[in-house]
Amino acid sequence: MSDFYKYFKQNMDELGLPAPDSLFGSVQATVGNLTVILTNMDKFGKMVTLGEVIGAATKLEQLSAAASLSASFYVGACIGSLAVAAGRDIAGGVSLADALSIARQNHIHRPWLASALHHWPGVHRSQLQRRAHYKYLAKRK
Repeated sequence: MSDFYKYFKQNMDELGLPAPDSLFGSVQATVGNLTVILTNMDKFGKMVTLGEVIGAATKLEQLSAAASLSASFYVGACIGSLAVAAGRDIAGGVSLADALSIARQNHIHRPWLASALHHWPGVHRSQLQRRAHYKYLAKRK
């Protein structure tokens, strides 16, 4: 039995972000829901908030607690958490390259992703301190 969701949720909790089991309970569900978010970001631009994405994709209403965050930050955190969870479930850890590789393998990579993960390295590197403060910095003003 995979511990993917346990690791994914743990990483998102440490960032202070919601990660409902119904949306992120498996690798397949995570990739599918990230694809929904990314499709809307492609449509409305990378500066769109998660709230605006939720309004366009009603399946995501469980994320309303994070509505004021930039969608690019939340997706970056989810992709980082996907990488952390997959890395821990398989081998015990990830790097930025691992996170980008997992995003490419699952067709959820975007040109701005490397910059977002580089800007917020704690989304995929759990040993960094002050990770929970990222969400306050990622609110669109």
